[in-house]
Amino acid sequence: MAALRRLTQARRSPSERTALAGEASADAAERALRAHAPLPQEPEEEAELPDHPQAAAFFDCDNTILQGAAVFYLGVGLYRRKFFSRRDVARFAWQQAWFRLAGTEDPAHIADAQHTALSLVAGKRTADLEAICEEIFEEIVTAKVWPGTRALVQMHLDAGQRVWLVTAAPQEVARIIARRLGMTGALGTVAEAEDGVYTGRLVGEMLHGPAKAAAVRALARREQLDLGHCAAYSDSANDIPMLSLVGHPFVINPDGALRKYARAQGWRVQDFRTGRKAARVGIPAAVLLGAAAGAALAGIALRRRRN
Repeated sequence: MAALRRLTQARRSPSERTALAGEASADAAERALRAHAPLPQEPEEEAELPDHPQAAAFFDCDNTILQGAAVFYLGVGLYRRKFFSRRDVARFAWQQAWFRLAGTEDPAHIADAQHTALSLVAGKRTADLEAICEEIFEEIVTAKVWPGTRALVQMHLDAGQRVWLVTAAPQEVARIIARRLGMTGALGTVAEAEDGVYTGRLVGEMLHGPAKAAAVRALARREQLDLGHCAAYSDSANDIPMLSLVGHPFVINPDGALRKYARAQGWRVQDFRTGRKAARVGIPAAVLLGAAAGAALAGIALRRRRN
């Protein structure tokens, strides 16, 4: 990480910061994976997904896995622990309402959340924030995860594939959500720390848009994944770079721009917010059968939730 810190402190172009954010996130994800050393997933006999040893799945978080934004839930939890003022919470609430109603992310809101978060954690111990995040997301993951997407995550795990969360949320939050869902690991935004204390700076930039694609590419290189056999799931047009990297892109709860782009590309669309059926176009038969099985599980989960 020393080399990464030196690169962060230097003046870098946007493309260099994007690449640095991706490498830092992949590095953090691999270190966490080695530290926890999870047991390999055993595939079930009836798994429908293609059996390929270099296949994996990548899931966006906000509005793809979680109903709403992880950073908002983190903000509310930190406010309850006296990290924020009422004014800060009012601003976060407006940003969350925008995200839920507009179905898209506002870059100004993202930048504002980044600035506030970094200023608040500067000087605090990483272990303390990780413990707080564990408390905050213990109930959030249970209450706010889309049942349909949870079923898709489990489908890939049951097929013996590695499954990764990819999010602009801090890596500490990303790891907790991924662990709660039984995922292999997580790629998230890396906040710089020295001797276990946050400096108030990022390593590169937020893991957003092209930076997510850079992180997935970096992790694929390290884990020897074949992106042509991998799948990716997202709700946002900001993640088109990540979705375009893999052989099997899937669109979940899409914003308007991504829905339009997905239709033009022939990508499969599933909307768990309205119960609309997926658009079954342009997907290889084996993957289509696997995704259909996941959608069926999702439908059962949704009906149970309504009852």
